[in-house]
Amino acid sequence: MKINPLFMMKTTIEIPEELYRRVKARTALLGKSVREVVLELFEQWLAEQDEQEDPEVWLHRWLQLADQATSGAPPGPTARDILSEDRGRLERQECL
Repeated sequence: MKINPLFMMKTTIEIPEELYRRVKARTALLGKSVREVVLELFEQWLAEQDEQEDPEVWLHRWLQLADQATSGAPPGPTARDILSEDRGRLERQECL
């Protein structure tokens, strides 16, 4: 990642002293600055967030797993069937 010094934001964070010492020692061994490591970690964290599964895909996958897990259940409606049927039961009533 190329950094333009004209578009930088300075920030201050508080971290435990022991953690900072360990990070500082490790970055020195790697020949990097703490700043470089922090930027790498921020970029990595953002990339991981971008790769998160779409909520609808996640729900569909879990419903498929639920169907597999309950495939040996005794016959009759499932809890999901009962809830789906019941969803539209209550209609909005006008207040008197």
